[in-house]
Amino acid sequence: MGAVLTALGTMGAVVALGWVLGRYGVLGERAAPVLARVVFAVATPALLLGTLAHTDLRLLLSRTALVTWGSTVLVALAAALVLRLALRRGAADVTVGTLTSSYVNAGNIGLPLSVYLLDDPVAVVPTLLFQLLVLAPVAFTVLDGASAARRGDADPQAPPDVAVVVPWALRVRTVVRRTLSNPIIVGTLTGVALAALPWDLPEAVFEPFRLVGAAAAPLALLAFGMQLSVPRSSGAAAPRRDLVLAVALRSVVHPVLAWGLGTALGLPPHALLAVTAMAALPTAQNVLVYAMQYRHGEALARDAGLVTTLLCVPVLLVVAAALG
Repeated sequence: MGAVLTALGTMGAVVALGWVLGRYGVLGERAAPVLARVVFAVATPALLLGTLAHTDLRLLLSRTALVTWGSTVLVALAAALVLRLALRRGAADVTVGTLTSSYVNAGNIGLPLSVYLLDDPVAVVPTLLFQLLVLAPVAFTVLDGASAARRGDADPQAPPDVAVVVPWALRVRTVVRRTLSNPIIVGTLTGVALAALPWDLPEAVFEPFRLVGAAAAPLALLAFGMQLSVPRSSGAAAPRRDLVLAVALRSVVHPVLAWGLGTALGLPPHALLAVTAMAALPTAQNVLVYAMQYRHGEALARDAGLVTTLLCVPVLLVVAAALG
């Protein structure tokens, strides 16, 4: 338990430093998004490439990955069914609500957590892969279709509110292009390809990736703290039932599901802690970006992200106390 508290305390201290830097503008007004972009586009891909290149690929077909993907699917399905059948939300709002409930902050919090608490950067990989290769493309497909039908995106000359049918092939090409242009996906797939090679590359090849990748976790925590220092605009409040559903699924149901599935499949203690901790992460900030881009569910994504982030530390402490 002492090691767990030390890891969480270390992360908290770096986040607090980021908050101070952001609050007093030490690095300038644009520092937070620049740091976040460096983490997203450079440091994290380098870390994942260097780590995965030396990883046994059977990890991606392991019980750990099965628990991560299975629990995420169950949470996403539960959110979608309740939002659609019980709360009668439209397709776009169901999609954003489902992402809010199942898409976790694997970058800013999950990556440092896997490094400092679990001492295993690969622990975050199953979560990242499922979100980037499954959840995000499916969500983009639904949101692109809803957006086109609502605003006539496929035809700029079409009048507003006129439904426009977007060819399925065009949607698929758009989603594939967007997915494969993600630096984290490129770094991950490159690392997997290198791990599959029948020979080993010289270690000198990976030293630049290790050097740059070492900055991913601390820079992510600094960027996260700086983002927390930015005053939130009041805006419209999220629908109460949608928010309660998202927070309950994100902060309670998902970690409990991951723990239950992991226990049923006989995961060893460290792996069980890893999958449960990853499932306890807060809603990703990317969900708010997607919601703002498609103009659906912005208030829900914003409020759920804030509430689940505040709940993250006590939830992780409970997880660590029970499984650490």
